[in-house]
Amino acid sequence: MRIATFNINGIKARLPRLVEWLNETQPDVACLQEIKTADEGFPIADIEAAGYGAIWHGQKGFNGVAILAKGVTPSEVARGLEGEPEDEHSRYIEADVNGVRVASIYLPNGNPQPGPKFDYKLRWMARLRTRAAQIWAEEVPAVLAGDYNVIPYDRDVWQPEKMADDALMQPESRAAYRALTADGWTDALATRHPAGGVWTYWDYQMNAWPRDAGFRIDHLLLSPAAADRLVDAQVDKDYRGREKASDHAPVWVEIR
Repeated sequence: MRIATFNINGIKARLPRLVEWLNETQPDVACLQEIKTADEGFPIADIEAAGYGAIWHGQKGFNGVAILAKGVTPSEVARGLEGEPEDEHSRYIEADVNGVRVASIYLPNGNPQPGPKFDYKLRWMARLRTRAAQIWAEEVPAVLAGDYNVIPYDRDVWQPEKMADDALMQPESRAAYRALTADGWTDALATRHPAGGVWTYWDYQMNAWPRDAGFRIDHLLLSPAAADRLVDAQVDKDYRGREKASDHAPVWVEIR
């Protein structure tokens, strides 16, 4: 079973690239972030024509998450995170697909830091950890997939000093991410590439893609029941280099 995460950076703008990737790689589950459309604007007809059912949590112009599943419609479990009722950002959706619990996550960026946006990021991560603990308690195979907007270690960025002041690399951001792994969630890509040097994002600016000046912020965290079945985890890097591509590449994990 292949479960992927893909920050699509605007599903309408990248729809041809999304459908192309679905057709060519055939993931069983695809978690999307930054769909950037209201619920009624989600291109469900095109997704279904590609052979996928979907649920989504949209927001006009920015944010927005979705879960696609090949041949079935995901069974929704939750949308949004509890703990901050005034939070109207569409950043979390969770579903069951063929016996696996899957969440699509778009964690706040947090820039500029310090400031209210960074404080919101840290509160959101605390709320995610609370939800992750609830999923953990169910003892189900689970994959928390998405754009975490956290560079966990210096080995996960092409040049650490260039990002030193960014919210993605602050000690508080890293500590919150590592708290999840300390709780027992397995970082699938890090497990397969312990030396680092594997990127999932390349900025549109400063010739980042041709220079391979990227970093790793898209992660798939596995519960013990899923980690025990881990076969592989990789990045579909080539898709970043295609015409009108997202600034992220798809990332996937394969479990037995």
